[in-house]
Amino acid sequence: MPNAYFPNIAKPIPFEGKDSGNPLAFKYYDKNRRVGDKTMAEHLRFAVAWWHTFMGDGSDMFGGPAFDRAWHQATDPMDGAKATMDAAFEFFQKLGVEYYCFHDRDIAPTGDTFLQSCKNLQTMVEYAKTLQKETGIKLLWGTANLFSNPIYAQGAATSPNAHVMAHAAAQVKNAIDATHELGGENYVFWGGREGYETLLNTDLKREQEQLARFMHMAVEYKHKIGFDGQFLIEPKPCEPMKHQYDSDVAATLYFLNTYDLFEHFKMNVEANHATLAGHSFEHELAAASAAGKLGSVDANRGDLLLGWDTDQFPTDIYSTTLAMIIILRQNGLGRGGLNFDAKVRRSSHDPTDLFYAHIGGMDAFARGLLIAYEILRDKSLETFIEERYGSYKSGIGEKIMAGKIGFDELENWISSQDEPVLQSGRQEMLENIINAYIR
Repeated sequence: MPNAYFPNIAKPIPFEGKDSGNPLAFKYYDKNRRVGDKTMAEHLRFAVAWWHTFMGDGSDMFGGPAFDRAWHQATDPMDGAKATMDAAFEFFQKLGVEYYCFHDRDIAPTGDTFLQSCKNLQTMVEYAKTLQKETGIKLLWGTANLFSNPIYAQGAATSPNAHVMAHAAAQVKNAIDATHELGGENYVFWGGREGYETLLNTDLKREQEQLARFMHMAVEYKHKIGFDGQFLIEPKPCEPMKHQYDSDVAATLYFLNTYDLFEHFKMNVEANHATLAGHSFEHELAAASAAGKLGSVDANRGDLLLGWDTDQFPTDIYSTTLAMIIILRQNGLGRGGLNFDAKVRRSSHDPTDLFYAHIGGMDAFARGLLIAYEILRDKSLETFIEERYGSYKSGIGEKIMAGKIGFDELENWISSQDEPVLQSGRQEMLENIINAYIR
């Protein structure tokens, strides 16, 4: 195993159990442990985000770079990209994950021209193919960065300038090609600037129609090249734009239904984006799952006291437990996974901090998986929920849901009945039950 960029980590991170005092060991994530009919690795399908982990330099809105990464020292951009890729695959192996995710402009530097950018990307794809073959590491998903280039300041697919939209389409084509060539299991669309700042200069309906046409072109191209990966949309309400068209799961599902795209996409739900939208993480997961559209997860958390995307590593066991209950109820994420779209804090500048952060996040979800599996196995919630809705299994409830009666019949029925009796939702009792499993 190469040891150039993380020399303090001599071997893959071991599993040592919850009583271990070693901060460079897993306490709960034992990838080969079976939980039901799958191993932990199969349930969780962890991935590392290229942009934060390897391209992040510690900058924030009030300060410049704070990290001095060894893989960022090359003066030639392509040499730097290859050094970063070497560091990344060393990290994947030592952490013990099987997947990674990238934006096109993460793994390959932007060239002076669009064609040069494409050439750079193809060069890095060939390099990644070699490293994937050597290590067995796989690509969970790829995507295109349609938000950093100044030409996308007013949107990419939704830009008022058709030239800009064409540029975005060509960039996405190449990013899909790269994902396809690397065996990616999914491709993600994140419309970072697909929205607007003010309605004073915006034709909202036109922009949504442009976005729909863009997505249809992507679907057409996917079928043309035979890419069998899953298309995912990642909702977010704001930041960088004030209003984004894919603001949450419900808005995205509405968009897909409206423009005849529903069958072609699932959701990549991010915890921090959920809270920015005014929802809980589990709400967005449940909304996507209820529609049969929960495809993958960006695992992170936000700071509820701050109104921006802090992208912190997940550590809340209650949150990961509720998330895994929803994921297990739908029998897993299929081709999706848990991608750590999270970054270490500005003060955590040592490369070893990248390991501490990912270990903590992996343990948090592994522990959530174990607790969620017990809760579902014991039917601690399911039995109560089933009984709570039991009145719809027979009698008047069954007739209502079967479409056998309407308002007139219900008025006649209710006139002959006593007043309904309110049943308790037992919220506090159920919260206590969850707490009893988190031990």
